[in-house]
Amino acid sequence: MAVRKLKVGCAGLGRMGARHALNFLNRTPRAELVAAFTPDANEVAWARRELEPSGVVIYTDYEEMLKHPGLEAVVVATVTTAHAEEAIKAIHADKHVLCEKPLSTSVEVSQSVVEAAAKRPHLKVMCGFSRRFDKSYREAYERMDAGGIGRPSVFRSQTCDRLDPSGFFVAYAEFSGGIFVDCNIHDIDLSLWFLGQDSVVKSVVAMGICAVQPELRKHKDVDNGVGVVEFWNGKMAYFYSSRMMAAGQHDMTEIIGTEGKLAVNANPMGSLVEMYESTGVRREIPHDYYGRFMDAFVTEANEFTAACLDNSRLPFKLSGAVQAVAIGCALQESLNSGKKIHFDETGRRIEQPKL
Repeated sequence: MAVRKLKVGCAGLGRMGARHALNFLNRTPRAELVAAFTPDANEVAWARRELEPSGVVIYTDYEEMLKHPGLEAVVVATVTTAHAEEAIKAIHADKHVLCEKPLSTSVEVSQSVVEAAAKRPHLKVMCGFSRRFDKSYREAYERMDAGGIGRPSVFRSQTCDRLDPSGFFVAYAEFSGGIFVDCNIHDIDLSLWFLGQDSVVKSVVAMGICAVQPELRKHKDVDNGVGVVEFWNGKMAYFYSSRMMAAGQHDMTEIIGTEGKLAVNANPMGSLVEMYESTGVRREIPHDYYGRFMDAFVTEANEFTAACLDNSRLPFKLSGAVQAVAIGCALQESLNSGKKIHFDETGRRIEQPKL
């Protein structure tokens, strides 16, 4: 008897979209990639070589892809500013949606995706926070949840990209929403997972510099940023983001509790090989984000597919993606204004009196 497969379409075939497309094509047994969309000529050429021979139909019009016969689910991996619009169109077309992070660069637009999904509760709509599917982070959470470090109180996390001298991050900054909304959004989401999704922000403050890419200033962005978030439940989070790591990708997290600490990827390594040379001992680390979280993306694709086919619960709520964007936007505002931003115990922003 033939096994039913989820028929999936991928929107966007850039760096991230191409990876999603190949994962659903080759590494998600219960899914079938049947369609892909991109308006970019170079991406179309790639898709003709890599996807079309496997029977994937290539579209240059998103709404036409949504009409593909039998299409059941859409992966939205286009430019960030198009995420929400395309996710909502897919929801209105009665498709399950896996949307790359963030849902949008604004809180209001992100919330509109949640509202659209709420009107069609039979659909599975998930934001692609890949670290939630990483084996190491899941183990750390289980150990913390079992009481291994007492009461988690301080969360410290970083996303540090390898230096890309091509100017990619400068061009990308025009649409990304800024380093906290784009780069640290993973860390922010993790802080809500580990410290509690019901954590209410008390204050945020951020600062940053352009150490190697001064062109980022025209987009009100930086290549190194630090943000601190204080929560009303007596916990706090510290975030660091960088676009200039020389050795490669270094994304790490520490969860500090009243009786211990957990660290994830504190000493990164690309393999178990260490090189003992005349200059000392060294090891290579992953060159990019995907090199570190390749398996997490595959797990994400498989668990999303299973939820759609089996009508099982998604691993986390879509509303959390709005919380993450709200914190990221507040940090980005603090970065550019130089001011600390305060919130009351309900999460409503308040103005501090000037002395």
